[in-house]
Amino acid sequence: MTAVLAVDLGKTGCRAAVWTEDGAAPLSVHEVPGAPGLASSGGVIAAETAVRSAAEAALKDAAVERLRTVCVGAAGAAAAPDAARALAQRLLATMPTDEAAVTSDAVTAHAGALGGEAGVVLAIGTGAVTVAAAEGAFAFVDGWGPWLGDEGGGAWIGLAGLRAALRAHDGRGAETALRTAAIEQYGALEHLPATVSRDGSPARSAAAFAPAVARAAARGDRAAGRILRDAADALADAVSAAARRIGDAPVPVAVTGGLTHLGAPLLDPLTAALTASAHVLELRPPLGDPLDGARLLALRRSGPHEPFVTRLRHRERV
Repeated sequence: MTAVLAVDLGKTGCRAAVWTEDGAAPLSVHEVPGAPGLASSGGVIAAETAVRSAAEAALKDAAVERLRTVCVGAAGAAAAPDAARALAQRLLATMPTDEAAVTSDAVTAHAGALGGEAGVVLAIGTGAVTVAAAEGAFAFVDGWGPWLGDEGGGAWIGLAGLRAALRAHDGRGAETALRTAAIEQYGALEHLPATVSRDGSPARSAAAFAPAVARAAARGDRAAGRILRDAADALADAVSAAARRIGDAPVPVAVTGGLTHLGAPLLDPLTAALTASAHVLELRPPLGDPLDGARLLALRRSGPHEPFVTRLRHRERV
């Protein structure tokens, strides 16, 4: 049986799925904790560890011994192409596959959400990046990481919520339900800086607070509601900027990523902001997720995404 392995490697989680080439559903799916990102210190080793851990379990469950291709959509790959190539080399050397392909998780999100076709995809998880693709045009908007960008993403929302909690704690800001939520989730606020940094990924720790911000907003907390409206505006600005990069309207737009699970507190203001955009945007439900996109790119060697996929076969190993 010829099979491919599709991997969605984010900062929070890493999912691996085994597919037959013509299968409508994966044979197996397995998830493990994610990695800090390819651009971070030690990012390649951390990424390989996460991918192999998820892949080995998925391959065992599917009873597959050899793969045609492993395709990984990895956080940080767009900002660190050398690291993406290094990860592909390591996977090719250590896994039972004829080919290893690595690209950005934003690229696999785009391919999955629009079925490999042209348009704009907003991918929101721990970070946030918007990808625009059309024939002869490809653009990333934002995705600059938690300290320089990723505006409106999970870490951005979580940090804004924690800052609001600390302002209330200090008396610098209005009282908010976020203060109590932060104490319940992280413990004493006096120790919050150390607590958020404890696991080595402050962005991931902060993003874990985004659901609490959404719950507070749903209950009418003013600070939380303002944070999510600001996040929606930032995300809509990124989508509009991306749409302008690929030409004529209307532009198909899909929203994907783990942060969509926040539901109405984020998606309602985001939909309103996108609808009000000066650029004509055609909102569509995503056709698939980043795993579907990784599978598609594992099997396809052409299209607008291909320039951003690093592919290595055994004869190309260095």
